[in-house]
Amino acid sequence: MMDAKVAQSPQFSSWVRPNRIGNKPTGSMRLPRKSRDIEWPEALIPSNFYTKRSSTYKRLIAVEGSCSYKNVPASAVQSGSLAVPTNGDGSMILKSKSKEIEPYLSGRCIYLVGMMGSGKTTVGKILSQVLGHSFVDSDSLVEQEVGGTSVTDIFRLYGDGFFREKETEILRRISIMPRAVVSTGGGVVIRPINWRYMQKGISVWLDVPLNALARRIAAVGTHSRPLLHGESGDPYSKALARLSSLLEERADAYANANARVSLEEIAAKQGSRDVSSITPTAIAIEALEQIEHYLKDKEGIPLDTL
Repeated sequence: MMDAKVAQSPQFSSWVRPNRIGNKPTGSMRLPRKSRDIEWPEALIPSNFYTKRSSTYKRLIAVEGSCSYKNVPASAVQSGSLAVPTNGDGSMILKSKSKEIEPYLSGRCIYLVGMMGSGKTTVGKILSQVLGHSFVDSDSLVEQEVGGTSVTDIFRLYGDGFFREKETEILRRISIMPRAVVSTGGGVVIRPINWRYMQKGISVWLDVPLNALARRIAAVGTHSRPLLHGESGDPYSKALARLSSLLEERADAYANANARVSLEEIAAKQGSRDVSSITPTAIAIEALEQIEHYLKDKEGIPLDTL
């Protein structure tokens, strides 16, 4: 199970301070190309960005928290051309790589997609910290929108369709924000309109083997997973069966992401077949590597500029 130290007293602000925000759509849908070099002045988020519950919405739209990625023990990982020691030196590699990449993001958001339990929140907080971006959890925003009701209870009380509509509306609002790392819900990829919003930024698929996901979920229980809650059988078996079904439905949609981070490939670079020992630091570094490849290969940034 991946873990991270989350700051106990996060500070929140409704200020947006974009340097440059890019409007150029990305991804496989091939929407028309637009300039990503629009200059934006420092400004407050418009008041009509929020719902009537503005006080709670403002807290979540701003920086939600930070994550310490230092001193996570593991053997060295090879990530592209980088040797990635995660014994404390990984923080330096994260900072160096993020400093190289951040100017070329042009203010765009990073959207982390993937199955439940894939570590989107943990890795997202690490990336937001090293990039100097805000962190946003789309499920948390949906919960706030429905008066603090948990995702599990939203599914139980109102159904899947209601949740998906709220999720899309939240994603629309997030899409006008600059400089954020967004942890999305596992099913966000199934609606084409959601991709339309995410293509304003850069999407990254955290691809974790199903057996590893099932072990993680079984370890903490399925009560907080509405698509698993109520299934019969032992926690691991029912999680694995349901995850297999969900991935079959969503695999092609996840593949629309601009970049893919495969834990199996990270493990192979370590000379291992066990993904359970891979740290959040190593995953975050790999995510930056894959974003870099995307910027070079798909957006034509010359290799010698990064």
